Amino acid sequence: MNKADAIKAIDRHGMLLVFPIDNRPEPASLWSVFYPRSKMRWEWDEGGDNRVSDLWFLREQLSISRKVIYAKWFRGRATLFSRELFTALLATYMRQPKFRALSKDARALLSLLEENSPQSTKQLKKQSELVGRALEPTYNKALQELWSRCLIVAFGEVDEGAFPSLAIGATRLVFEEIYLEAQAMPASEAQILLAGPFSESPLLEKQHQKILSRLNSATL
Repeated sequence: MNKADAIKAIDRHGMLLVFPIDNRPEPASLWSVFYPRSKMRWEWDEGGDNRVSDLWFLREQLSISRKVIYAKWFRGRATLFSRELFTALLATYMRQPKFRALSKDARALLSLLEENSPQSTKQLKKQSELVGRALEPTYNKALQELWSRCLIVAFGEVDEGAFPSLAIGATRLVFEEIYLEAQAMPASEAQILLAGPFSESPLLEKQHQKILSRLNSATL
């Protein structure tokens, strides 16, 4: 699998996880599409499967390709979208009454990212004062609010020590053209674009409906 092949697969499916969840076929992932007969084992030693590490590094290349969108939309898992599907999803969420009704911490993170994007995990935590193990759940919960609404995207990585951290950016800045397209997209067009991928995956459809319900509820 190379970058060009991965992009074609993402465009064809509309949405793919990077890695499978417990080697289940659904939701579909890049791994399950390209290696359908192979179980993925998360092993990084000398005897490990090189395809796992290759896909890990490819994930970062895809995130900065601008050909696809990388966001942790499905249960906090790395999810890759075609530009068309991501636009339709964002357009749908924008029309919901609670789209920008965020918690205080999520608003603070989004404000920081809409001023300067992308930023590393370390930068975001420091500026938002959500530093330390005790505040880790608060930080992750605030980020998940933004991921689920497609308000933020992953865009590359930043070397911050032993392990690179994901660089996160506001969709409005990193993909301004997509944000503007979403604002202008008719609801009927967005619905048609979303119908295919969600009809093929009950789990993705369930996640989508859960987010819609939250964005239409009386309380968040």
